[in-house]
Amino acid sequence: MNIDGLRSEVRGEIFTPGSPGYESARQLWNAMIDRRPAAIVRCTGSHDVAAAVRFAAREQLYPAIRAGGHNVAGLASVDGGLVIDVSQMKRITVDPVARTATSETGLTWGEFDCATQRHGLATTGGVNSTTGIAGLTLGGGVGWLMGRCGMTCDNTLAYSLITAEGERAAASAAENSDLFWALKGGGGNFGVVTSITYRLHPVTTVISGMILHPLTRARDVLRHYRDFVAGAPDELSVEANAITSSDGVPMIALVPAYSGASLEEGERVLAPLRAFGPPLADLVTPMPYVSMQRMLDASTPYGIRSYWKSTFLRALPDDAIDVFVDCAKACPSRRTIVKLVHAHGAATRVAPDATAFPARNHAFDLVILSLWDDANDDARNVAWTRDFHKAMQPWSASLVYVNALSDDDGSRVREAYGDNYARLVQVKRKYDPANRFRKNHNIAPLALPAT
Repeated sequence: MNIDGLRSEVRGEIFTPGSPGYESARQLWNAMIDRRPAAIVRCTGSHDVAAAVRFAAREQLYPAIRAGGHNVAGLASVDGGLVIDVSQMKRITVDPVARTATSETGLTWGEFDCATQRHGLATTGGVNSTTGIAGLTLGGGVGWLMGRCGMTCDNTLAYSLITAEGERAAASAAENSDLFWALKGGGGNFGVVTSITYRLHPVTTVISGMILHPLTRARDVLRHYRDFVAGAPDELSVEANAITSSDGVPMIALVPAYSGASLEEGERVLAPLRAFGPPLADLVTPMPYVSMQRMLDASTPYGIRSYWKSTFLRALPDDAIDVFVDCAKACPSRRTIVKLVHAHGAATRVAPDATAFPARNHAFDLVILSLWDDANDDARNVAWTRDFHKAMQPWSASLVYVNALSDDDGSRVREAYGDNYARLVQVKRKYDPANRFRKNHNIAPLALPAT
């Protein structure tokens, strides 16, 4: 790899093994992923990205693309290859009249929210402020506002990117509409996205926090939760999480997020959820939107070890709740979070084939988010996670959120796209026929079978 030739083409830094800053530059959120790239190009703008992509083509490299570096599968890095790092590309322009924001893809959601909240605006943006906007958006984008505002990808209006040939391109409803459709959930398969334009919504003060119940009462709590969210308004999202308190008590945490204009109406809507039990603690309160976005950051710190399994559920009957609770009781790590993410409202009123993200008709997404500190505990935590996921398969919808796939889930990529997969292959063949961008949950540009 002739890095010297690339140095003259880019304005940003290039890190190689042994150079100052290399060790820090290669670190990812998931400490289980420990890859050593031959070079990391820290881009300052689309010019650098284009130069790095052209360099990769000349050198017959298949680069990894890094933005937030938060993906559990470690897709932002590669052993012995090239990383194109856009994490320092953080320019953002907010138009409060049009209610749009155009942002470079190095921003985290916390940084994005700070810029848009100056105008009392937001868009669906994950549940952690430390997550990068790029990966979450390109995978579809689950977040607290999705019942009211739709998925993150439902709120994208345009993308700018560098293609596999190193050329600049744009995608919107009016330009390269096939690519625009594919970028709404199809991941990093089609180019290096350098900026995204989002639709924004008025959001300032929300009602959120945790309602804590002991795991010993989890069956009753989860049945009440299931029945309660079936009638929830668009403005209210509620997760049910199996967690362990800091003093080692297994719990079920109900986490509501009400973003409607009337806080009084939010208090009224939430009253039956808060009264049930009664809970051990009710920490729900009005708070600024940015506080809600940061609320869970401490539970998923950078540099922790993590392994996930996930699936959308066809339903959440009593039998499924029983299995969920039994598995949660055997959790080997106090840090682990097992989520039941409820989808409804605007996110479910989009047709499954309107965007690349297809999972529109399934109310619950199970995410087993195993977290621990000690490498000696890897095997035990991975085995428990796999066993939990397997035990829940009788209720699986055979669909998975692509952003929740671990590094051993390559065979499940078709499961992330369902009936949209064949169309995604066609778009991939058009924009990246050599599969230059394959260091991802890959949609290979294979020939489609005859029909």
